[in-house]
Amino acid sequence: MSQPWRILVVDDEPDLEPLVLQRMRRHIRSGKYQFEFAGNGLEALDKLRADDTIDLVLSDINMPQMDGLTLLSQLGSLNQDLRAVIISAYGDMGNIRTAMNRGAFDFVTKPVDFDDLQITIERTVEHLRQWREATASRDKLVTLQNELDIASNVQQSILPDDFPVTAAYEINANMVPARNVGGDFYDYVAVPDDRMFATVADVSDKGIPAALFMMSSRTALKGAAIGTGSPREALIEANRVLQADNPTFMFVTVIMTVYEPRTGEVTYATAGHDPPVVVHADGTATQMPGTGGMALGIVPEAVFAANLAENTLTLAPGETLVLYTDGVSEAMNVEQEEFGTERLLGMFEGSPPRDAKQAMSAIFEAVAEFAGEAPASDDITCLALHRSATP
Repeated sequence: MSQPWRILVVDDEPDLEPLVLQRMRRHIRSGKYQFEFAGNGLEALDKLRADDTIDLVLSDINMPQMDGLTLLSQLGSLNQDLRAVIISAYGDMGNIRTAMNRGAFDFVTKPVDFDDLQITIERTVEHLRQWREATASRDKLVTLQNELDIASNVQQSILPDDFPVTAAYEINANMVPARNVGGDFYDYVAVPDDRMFATVADVSDKGIPAALFMMSSRTALKGAAIGTGSPREALIEANRVLQADNPTFMFVTVIMTVYEPRTGEVTYATAGHDPPVVVHADGTATQMPGTGGMALGIVPEAVFAANLAENTLTLAPGETLVLYTDGVSEAMNVEQEEFGTERLLGMFEGSPPRDAKQAMSAIFEAVAEFAGEAPASDDITCLALHRSATP
């Protein structure tokens, strides 16, 4: 059973205590209310300072030593979550108005009608109950928001931001989560022979669960890239790791590439992910074919490997390779229209990007302008690799 509401009755009338206990006996016996009594405001303050579990103060106005209005003015200094109801003479609107201005929640008039008093007490404690629930929910939300902020900072900290810039090529990338934390990520890692692996991935779902799976996926993919040297073999290895321990049945779509700076050759594999886009030196763009792979974490190694191939392309000087998640192509505006792949392919015509950073900025600005006031429904992630025109 829940704890009784504790009510402090403050009145110098000696007959009031037995009257209250007699008229409220059913509620006292049922454990709904528990009453304490004080003869004036000073005595009431002493009781309140000694006991912070009082929920409601029911006080007369005219009392010796400290009256009810003065008591009201002192309650705020106690820093206690309680409510006050004033008992006033019928028609004494001046004192009633003063009491309400000093924080009284409600009032009853003398002679006290105990049916009316019961209704007033019930209304007051119900308001207090709702207030406390709302405050508790607010505090939980504040705590949750703090935890989400920490999770977001942790997630952003593991996304690399020391972008490679060499005479032959450069990389730039960004991820903007739809919520505090997201499921998208990008990564790049150098392997022997000066080759560079670059990855963009999209975990199913959003929020904290996706962020946790994202971290596991990133670790598995990075380790597999270093250990195998091949996008296809790296995806097979990462799928084996993720699928073996995946009780939540989450999955991640991935595009992984390996770039050879000396020749401009790009080998890539797509696992349930949009294939890459090549922006040519004249600003036109081409979407490359996919490689037929399935998302990681779902099917056993044999099935996954049987459906996954690799493709190769050569990035000419001045061209830019763009890897992205469907948060770009499926971004919605207020009319529920998608940004679409065609808009991505056509956005650089006549003004090709001069470097990876410019390509990235143009894409994110175009998506933001298209979406306008529409709320983001998915994380937006993009990575650009630009081959220098004059290495």
